[in-house]
Amino acid sequence: MKNQTLISNVLLMSLSENQNITYVLFVVFLLVYLMTFLTNFVIIFLVITCSHLHTPMYFFLGNLAFLDMSYSSVTSPRMLFDLSTKNWTISLPGCIVQMFFVIYFGSSEVFLLSSMSYDRYIAICNPLYYSQIMSWGKCTQLVLLVWSSALIAPIIFTLCLRRLTFCGPNFIQNFFCDLPHLFQISCTDTFINVLVLIIVGGVLCIIAFVATFYSYVRIFRTVLKIRTNDGKRKAFSTCTSHLTVVVTFYASITFIYFVPNTSYFLTLNKVVTVLYTIITPLLNPLVYSLRSKDLKAALQRTLHVHMLIPETITRRCT
Repeated sequence: MKNQTLISNVLLMSLSENQNITYVLFVVFLLVYLMTFLTNFVIIFLVITCSHLHTPMYFFLGNLAFLDMSYSSVTSPRMLFDLSTKNWTISLPGCIVQMFFVIYFGSSEVFLLSSMSYDRYIAICNPLYYSQIMSWGKCTQLVLLVWSSALIAPIIFTLCLRRLTFCGPNFIQNFFCDLPHLFQISCTDTFINVLVLIIVGGVLCIIAFVATFYSYVRIFRTVLKIRTNDGKRKAFSTCTSHLTVVVTFYASITFIYFVPNTSYFLTLNKVVTVLYTIITPLLNPLVYSLRSKDLKAALQRTLHVHMLIPETITRRCT
């Protein structure tokens, strides 16, 4: 049957009905978004301009920072606009476009975290062959594979939406558009779409999770064989930041998509969604910057040279 759209707008969930709280939320989330953009931009800037950060680990970290900037920009500006105008409506095509990029950047992060775990696995378990295995050519190919493979899920899900008719109710229980919420406003049977979501999303997530899990199993086995405690701490310090981000990411994903949306969990689900979409892109660069001596040293050197010696950008970190 030909797809026929009966509703043209979607009403998003308001974060608060209290006007005073709305103003506070606007200021808080605006500051969070600006800090997210700034911190991730600083990481990208340092990775590009500082020669001693031209390593596979920081190459992947720069991609993660760009990914966090992009993901945050898909949801935060729209939410800030709604908070300021109190209009919480979005066009149906705009809702679908937002859904596409939410899934795309989320899928990209899943695959990128797997690639980063593989990088840590090679660095700890095969240090003598690290430079050969993780060459710049291989790293570039791996990142291109990450960004291209992430297109599979959103393209399939978007194409499957063509079989649905959207006739309301046009209210969704979230402040941004995601695929399960679009199913709620469809008056067409969504069984096939849900089945595709489970199969495609499940397969891709399982592949990424297994790759990440396998890498860390091998890492832990190798570290436990190290006899000295100092050696163990040094080995763990190279992957604790990434492991922290991985645990936070998968915990949020599991709660949002696999915990039933009952009345008991509804409020908690909203809180976790805000943390995952708004706060996590800010926490990721902070976790890495606080744990990475190289990043902190590069930032201090860059600020020092910028304030004292106005040289070219590329000479600031050498």
